[in-house]
Amino acid sequence: MSDTIISYKLDGESLVVESKYGTETYDSQFLVAALLIYVARGSGKIEPQESDKMIELIEEHFQLQGADTLGLLTRAMAELAEKPELGGLLAELGQTLSDADKEDIAVMALKVIAADGRREVAEMEKFNNAVEAIGVSPDIVHRAFDRYFAETMPGT
Repeated sequence: MSDTIISYKLDGESLVVESKYGTETYDSQFLVAALLIYVARGSGKIEPQESDKMIELIEEHFQLQGADTLGLLTRAMAELAEKPELGGLLAELGQTLSDADKEDIAVMALKVIAADGRREVAEMEKFNNAVEAIGVSPDIVHRAFDRYFAETMPGT
């Protein structure tokens, strides 16, 4: 472990982490928020358009209200800053997701990358790292790209 995280366990569809700050439970909503933040930060900072896209995608996917979504993203940023090793533990939680959920997450990440009108190499590297960490197969990544282009190309 580290000097911050004492222990952790996967409990169904949640990750339970005991740290020097107490015990926290992280679910798939937190995982998605953390992953999107990780990818968006690939270029060095999160652009306003990327923030807007993350809020929109999380609200739509999880049927959350704006304040709840903003709270989720804020919590993810704070927790990841406090506990840098949390990312690796969240990857273990991500591996328990269904292929359909993994595909949805990959599509959301691609939309966040494109939100500012630029697809930077660093963000794509973060995308590749993230999908590999949560166990997204190459076939699912391919389907995610197909969906992304089908949903975002003009005239579709």
